[in-house]
Amino acid sequence: MGFFSKIKEGLKKTKEKVSKQINSVIATFTGANEEFFEELEEILILADVGVEASTKAVEELREVVKKNYLTTSEEIREALAKILTDIIDFDDRELKLNTTPSVILVIGVNGVGKTTTIGKLAMQFRNEGKKVLLCAGDTFRAAAAEQLTIWAERTGADIVRHSEGSDPAAVVFDGITAAKSRGCDVIICDTAGRLHNKSNLMNELNKISRVIDRELPNADRETLLILDATTGQNGLIQAEQFKESAGITGIVLTKLDGTAKGGIIFAIADELGIPVKYVGVGEKADDLLKFEPSEFVEALLK
Repeated sequence: MGFFSKIKEGLKKTKEKVSKQINSVIATFTGANEEFFEELEEILILADVGVEASTKAVEELREVVKKNYLTTSEEIREALAKILTDIIDFDDRELKLNTTPSVILVIGVNGVGKTTTIGKLAMQFRNEGKKVLLCAGDTFRAAAAEQLTIWAERTGADIVRHSEGSDPAAVVFDGITAAKSRGCDVIICDTAGRLHNKSNLMNELNKISRVIDRELPNADRETLLILDATTGQNGLIQAEQFKESAGITGIVLTKLDGTAKGGIIFAIADELGIPVKYVGVGEKADDLLKFEPSEFVEALLK
């Protein structure tokens, strides 16, 4: 099943809430009038697209309608689709992992699906013939290393772990050392999702980053923030907090199939300027999909 089919199925709840409303409003279009644009903007905001992104999209649509003399609902739908696609389309959506080894640092609060995402990524890399090492850097959550070990066994990846409560940066250091000696292509590092307070968590992430910078100064590195789509605007708040100190290169939006808040992708892209690189639409390893903006919008609106 391709991206379009899977994302269409994964967006079922969002479509039920959003698509019907958007399409019903567009179907009533008989010419540019303020009531039409206001109603469309309200629907987008309620769909968690975000106030700024919704306002920007509708304002741009208003200009396009006026400039190009759009008169039919199909023309409106196509124009809106292009505008929404442009909001979430970035040039750097692909993971940059060209060095040996390359590093993926996976961050996010507890419960968003970090460990599962790491396992799914490991599975995909292994299927591409890459040698993968998992680094159990979340030493503060009970069973985090055990869960990661299960994924290592399932995917055939190597793993480096220490005892619970160990220094996460020390685990990452040992992971890098092991990856170098074993000729690994990709190191995927789990990190803590919660410490006693936010500053402690951010300090821990900074410490890990310094170890990577020192030990692999020329390595390609991705810092992926995992967000749970079901949290809607709360996910955006999390992203803003992590962006301040973690140097995020991409977003992985999980549990998209379990929410009507799929519109949060637009708010994230617009307000943070960070590309969504993967979306999760199910439990299977191949349900973690590389994000395709135009197909996402098409699945949402059609």
